[in-house]
Formats: sequence, C-alpha cells, structure tokens
Amino acid sequence: MSMSIDNTAVSCSKRQGFFYAVGKNSGEDLLINRSKMAGEEHLEEKEILDEKAIGRALTRLAHEIIERNEGVDAVVLVGIKTRGIYLANRLAERIEAIEKKKVAVGELDITLYRDDLKQKTDDPKLIDSILPVSIESKSVILIDDVLYTGRTIRAAMDALMDIGRPQRIQLAVLIDRGHRELPIRPDYIGKNVPTSKEEEIAVQLNEIDGTDTVMIRTKS
Repeated sequence: MSMSIDNTAVSCSKRQGFFYAVGKNSGEDLLINRSKMAGEEHLEEKEILDEKAIGRALTRLAHEIIERNEGVDAVVLVGIKTRGIYLANRLAERIEAIEKKKVAVGELDITLYRDDLKQKTDDPKLIDSILPVSIESKSVILIDDVLYTGRTIRAAMDALMDIGRPQRIQLAVLIDRGHRELPIRPDYIGKNVPTSKEEEIAVQLNEIDGTDTVMIRTKS
C-alpha cells in the first residue's frame, strides 16, 4: 500500500493493528494509528469506583436512609429498571443487617412514561413493574444508578403517582453527574462526579455485568 503524507510518498505495511509508513525519500518511519485513519473515535476510560468503593457507598446510604426515616417501618425501596433494581436489593440487604428488619423492595419500569418516547400513549401501563406492598402513606425511596438530566426520575414519579399516593418520595442514586434539566435533587448520593456532557458514566454491576465498577469515559 502506498500513500502521501506531507507531500512525501510512502509505502505502508500493517503490523499489530497499526500501519507503519516508511518514507521513500527521508527514510523516516511514521507510525499511523489505523483507527484514526478510518476516522474512528476512541474512549478513554478511568475507574472512579471499584467494588469495595461501591460497597462502602451503599453501606453509607443504608445508614442515611435509616436515620432520615427514623427506622424502616414505613419505607419501601423501589429500584428503577435495570441497575436500580439490583442496587435496591443490595440496600435492602444492608438495611436488614443493620435494623434486623426486612424492607419491601419493588421494581419500576418507566419506559412508557418517558417524555422522549416517540410513540407515547395517553394510558401507559407498568408492564414490568413489581410492587409487593401498597405504597399508600409510605416513604418510597426511588433507587437509580446515575442521575443526569432528571427526566428518568420525573417519569418514575409519574408512574408511582398512577399506582398510589405515598406520603413522600425520596431519591437515592449511586452517581450524581450533574447537568440537570429539571428541578430534581437526590436525597442520598453515593458519589458526586462532575462531568462534561461529552463524557459518559458507565455503571457495571456483578448481577448483570459480571463485575462491580463505575467508569468515566471520555471521547478522544
């Protein structure tokens, strides 16, 4: 393969995912990243929470939930599908270990309540939602992995109000990355992570991903 770089004719050979360009006139070796030649984007990853850090954050959140609600007799944890469900179950286990009491855990699928759904219905159904107890007059704590614009939480609150009338709704998130578009603020936060809109937060949980980690990804 031959090409031209800075008006210099070169020949290219491929080695281990890169093109090595050898200038015929200068004799200099030029290393060219193949993906950049193809116009591909790279994601630089940095771990911000490992398995132990996630565990410590959830333990702290469990204590905060117990303290703020003066126990858990009237508390219902509701995980937002998908990863919020697994976080809610982990919080319930920690609360039970501390209080020696079981706390009810529900699952909420808010897909049909999202305001960005192209074919939104006037009568959305909670198809994959499970609430084992009534939420009437209860303290419902919504659980999600990442809080971003707030639109997911708004949809979750709309869904809950179609089911019943809790005494209060609180919000617990593992990561708050900012950039709110709605006036929504979490009551319990595992970690505040200031981000740009170009960055991504990736939460992986052992139950579905085979590992516990939170990564911040930046396009380069």
